[in-house]
Amino acid sequence: MSPEPRRPPLAAPQQAATPMAFVKAILQAYERRGLAPDQALRTAQITPEDTLDEDKKVTALQFELLSGAAMQELDDEALGWFGRRLPWGSYGMLARASISAPSLGVALKRWCRHHGLIADDITLSLNVQGRHSSITITEHRDLGELREFCLVSVLRNIHGLACWLIDSRLPLQQAAFPLPAPAHAEVYPLLFPGPVVFGAAQAGIHFDARYLEMPLRRDETALKQMLQRALPLTVLQYRRDRLLVQRVRQLLARQPQDTQSAEALAHWLHISPRTLHRQLKDEGATLQALKDEVRRERATELLLRTGRPIKQVAEAAGFRNEKSFMRAFRDWTGQSPAEFRRQAGAG
Repeated sequence: MSPEPRRPPLAAPQQAATPMAFVKAILQAYERRGLAPDQALRTAQITPEDTLDEDKKVTALQFELLSGAAMQELDDEALGWFGRRLPWGSYGMLARASISAPSLGVALKRWCRHHGLIADDITLSLNVQGRHSSITITEHRDLGELREFCLVSVLRNIHGLACWLIDSRLPLQQAAFPLPAPAHAEVYPLLFPGPVVFGAAQAGIHFDARYLEMPLRRDETALKQMLQRALPLTVLQYRRDRLLVQRVRQLLARQPQDTQSAEALAHWLHISPRTLHRQLKDEGATLQALKDEVRRERATELLLRTGRPIKQVAEAAGFRNEKSFMRAFRDWTGQSPAEFRRQAGAG
């Protein structure tokens, strides 16, 4: 993406989490072009001494400023990853080609196809199998020392864009990389919230395919504003998950005994219990209401369509015991489970 150059003061405290390895990858791009990175480093307030410390980290803002300055000075939004430069505005052009898509799936297909037109070193592919989808990277040449930075950046870029297009978090089921775990592996869960796997066959991100059906919630005006500062496109700024209610409902129905508590359910979703409650509130739902809805539907179905004993129905609906099930069912329907079954059978 093409951010506008900015030089805000760095006085506000920020957590320094970006590894120096990524800073040095940008410096390698300068070295390949025979250019000095001095001005870009000054803009980001990173000293030459800082770059010699392998263990030092920089803040997200520092890295944004360094990347933005480098993209302009090198006139390469790929920062040296590919065999040819991607001139300033290349990724903005891809975003404009995707913004008119009717759904996220179509937008991502366009992005993957058009990316191949401007950089043939890699191929991006959108794959869908049932409810599972992935965006994978096929490498067509040795990316050399910039391989890790390239794979991380390309996947972060498309993931951040996807979240922005639908104005929603897009939780990852897995982020995979065909690399041994680097010394700074601890930063990957911050870059790709969810399980991270190293030593995979190819790089890719995996997520629920239902997000692909969601309509885009951005227009040309929003795109112009976004492109003024595109680098901070991260999933972390999206509190809303527009599919969370559906995902919670599905888990409650599929894993009733393993999702009794908010803690257990949050574990399955790879988020904290506090985040789970907050995001459900953002969607106008509560965990208890969703539990009641799913349990009621399951119990009603079993009572009407099977002859299972009440105790088995209670267990299958996710209740710890028959007594709590009977109390809840009476609250829902005004009848006991046995009365409900008899009346339905009589009808």
